[in-house]
Amino acid sequence: MHPMLNVAVKAARRAGSVIQRASLNLDTIRVEKKKHNDFVTEVDRAAEEAIIQTILEAYPKHAILAEESGAKGVGSSEYEWIIDPIDGTTNFLHGHQQYGISIALAHKGQIQQAVVYDPSRNDLFTASRGVGAFLNDRRIRVSKRFMMNECVISTGFPVADQSYLDQYLGMLKDVIAKTAGVRREGAASLDLCNVACGRVEGFFELNLKPWDIAAGSLIVQEAGGIVTDFTGEQGWLESGDIVAGSPKVLAQLLQLLTPHVAK
Repeated sequence: MHPMLNVAVKAARRAGSVIQRASLNLDTIRVEKKKHNDFVTEVDRAAEEAIIQTILEAYPKHAILAEESGAKGVGSSEYEWIIDPIDGTTNFLHGHQQYGISIALAHKGQIQQAVVYDPSRNDLFTASRGVGAFLNDRRIRVSKRFMMNECVISTGFPVADQSYLDQYLGMLKDVIAKTAGVRREGAASLDLCNVACGRVEGFFELNLKPWDIAAGSLIVQEAGGIVTDFTGEQGWLESGDIVAGSPKVLAQLLQLLTPHVAK
């Protein structure tokens, strides 16, 4: 395992311990509302602190971009860690065990290392650029299915910013009509990992943040999948509009989604 990936794994497991201890007493957790349907808890902050402390102990000069504490040292280093301490905070607060820790390392703007950790299942997804993607040390690959009527597609609903809800519903209607089903589980990092290990054939969502998708995107790519924006280009990390799947599935998904982007 690459030394930097090893640090990310160590950080994710430390954060996972914080989160799982807190999950035993959900009723006592202090919750703040950042905006409509967007919550942060003391557990998010404690988990993020554990991650950042672990990383900076090993690499004190590296930059950090984290969901709760923001950017630190950005522009001062070629290396930037992109962190979501709990992707799926709403699920976590409701005791719904679909949430994960997402940690990515970018070098000169290109994601090189990735960890997504599901602490409730003890599932550890990892990837290093050019080396492959793994679930608990077992190599993973995207699904071989490519007939859309046999494919299950994962997505996320626009809950915080509903300004593009009509656009999204048009996409959803067309995808449902052409596939075996659509799943919405509420944690984009894990949705991407489910694409990577073949549990679903594709994923799309609008208006995500870099920390939601940075790690999961590399895991998909290293598992043989493709990640683009809704026009088939590579602006997904900046726009937050992302489509992922095997090459054949992604091409068909784009055919369904792109007309709605052009409207």
